[in-house]
Amino acid sequence: MPKKNSIDSSQIMYRADSLMNAATNRYRITVQVAKRAKRRRHEDMDNLDVPLMKPVIQAIIFLSDEMTQPEIIGD
Repeated sequence: MPKKNSIDSSQIMYRADSLMNAATNRYRITVQVAKRAKRRRHEDMDNLDVPLMKPVIQAIIFLSDEMTQPEIIGD
């Protein structure tokens, strides 16, 4: 049985906490994570050969990366 990408849960909690602490509006950041997760879920359905990671975890990782490293967003 293939193993999912193993992500340390403490790292996910740290990233989620940093997102919440940096946000001026907690509701808005929650909605952003939900929208990103929904988009990722639909993208993952198109690409079934990619190792699966829960869309919410992916969204938290990507949003925290965008927050800490704005140069990865581009113009």
